[in-house]
Amino acid sequence: MTAHEPCALPRFLRKRAKDRGEQPFIVLGDHCLSYADLEAGSRRLAKGLLAHGAGKGTRVGLLMPNGPDWVTAWAAVTRIGALLVPLNTFYQSRELGWVLAHADVDALLCVDRYLRNDYLERLEQFAPTLAEVTGSTLRIEALPYLRSVHVIGTTQRPWTTPLSDLEARADEIPEALLEAVEAQVTPADAMLVIYSSGSTADPKGAIHTHGTVLRHAHNLNQLRDLLPADRLYSPMPFFWVGGFLFSLVSVMEVGACLLCEEIFEPGATLQMLERERATIVTGWPHYSKALADHPSFGERDLSSVRAGNLYDLLPEALRPADLELRSNSLGMTETCGPHTMDAMDQTLPETLRGSFGHAVPGMEHKIVDPETGATLDAGEFGEICVRGQSLMQGLYKQERQDVFDRDGFYHTGDAGHFTADGVLFFKARLGDLIKTGGANVAPREVEVAMESLPGVRSAFVVGVPHPDRGENVAAVFVPQEDSEATAASIRTALRTELSAYKVPRHLWRFRSEDVPMTDSGKVDKKRLGAELAARIRAGDAGETQHG
Repeated sequence: MTAHEPCALPRFLRKRAKDRGEQPFIVLGDHCLSYADLEAGSRRLAKGLLAHGAGKGTRVGLLMPNGPDWVTAWAAVTRIGALLVPLNTFYQSRELGWVLAHADVDALLCVDRYLRNDYLERLEQFAPTLAEVTGSTLRIEALPYLRSVHVIGTTQRPWTTPLSDLEARADEIPEALLEAVEAQVTPADAMLVIYSSGSTADPKGAIHTHGTVLRHAHNLNQLRDLLPADRLYSPMPFFWVGGFLFSLVSVMEVGACLLCEEIFEPGATLQMLERERATIVTGWPHYSKALADHPSFGERDLSSVRAGNLYDLLPEALRPADLELRSNSLGMTETCGPHTMDAMDQTLPETLRGSFGHAVPGMEHKIVDPETGATLDAGEFGEICVRGQSLMQGLYKQERQDVFDRDGFYHTGDAGHFTADGVLFFKARLGDLIKTGGANVAPREVEVAMESLPGVRSAFVVGVPHPDRGENVAAVFVPQEDSEATAASIRTALRTELSAYKVPRHLWRFRSEDVPMTDSGKVDKKRLGAELAARIRAGDAGETQHG
């Protein structure tokens, strides 16, 4: 497939099945799904969906953990032109019901439970009248568009049906009819609505087309060392764009193999990586540390690993000496993943320390003044705006003029600047900027300075309210094992690295388990800021800088 070849999933899926056949596509424990298996399994489920009445534009929710079942359902739904709504497996009752209602989901494909999550119980909590339904066709006010729930395995609730019953209806649909349906699915058709995490408000649903998803995976792969023979491990969930586009679709685009697991547990994960001969290992940075710290790490044969960003697992010669001299990438749900990126396995010159790469092929940017909207020149700090091939079609249930500006740019809410050569330097989310005494402080700049100090494993910086200055800079640091670093020693060192107003006025030493995290494995800055502000109000101001 070339970068300029428009394609929709039916054709893409058939091409991969023809090219790769019995080559493994996705592995979960003892379950291995080949490319041919994926085409055949999704074909049968797609015919069952057609027999059930689904078609182009039908909203189908998908609530499953990573694995062959998720992938088969995605392919089945989208190859007939239906619109997939991936659902977060961490959703509680209100969140799950809210997204189902907002997305107008007609049919839900799901597991009944995963880990400690009982999804059918959560649905009944959100819509209590479900428990009174005696048939499998739903008509309830709380979820007015939802007509059916199809569950993997057996279920005791009369308002659900086994997913196998849906698959059994495949024989009602002739092959010729499925092929006629697939012929009408175009690159311009919407493939899925991906909802953001909604950490500060209700989630937003970004609409992405077949063309966007498949083209962007191809474009990103031009900047990655990903080959058909690779076996890529990633714990990132498919219901978010990172796991979906950067792992699942990107692996499929080159015909490689994706390694999954039910749950991340360092010992079991290391065993799996060794057994499956993983070649590329990706994920959030704290995964790397957890794996390297496990007692069995030194005993594992990980000699097959050749690339990835879990650097502790790479051969020593491939580990970066300085992470700030490796290009980062910047992306979001609305841009279907990274919109700036460079090759991430090359050492940058010192002048590009901490940079986030050039625009991904097919994307363009401008920087605007966040107050006036005026376009700024290279080197000037402002809000990052983006448009191009991977940008969403829109936000579900929002009018276009409320989402894009008159030139079709999306205002990301991220702040930074581009060099004259088009390299991005990202500073912070505009809402994360700390405004203290009339000055703006980018939390990440302070965090990088702290993490460069001896004895500091990680650092997290937030703003806390102050009656006179508006906000004070507050921070916590997690020390390395056996480190004697103190808040006082860190502050002394920072005074030689940062302007005085950027040095944290409140500083605490934390254990890693005391840092609040989101369900996606990121630091929950909103919660951390609230906790630190509460500590200060209660009289614990940490190691405090006065003046």
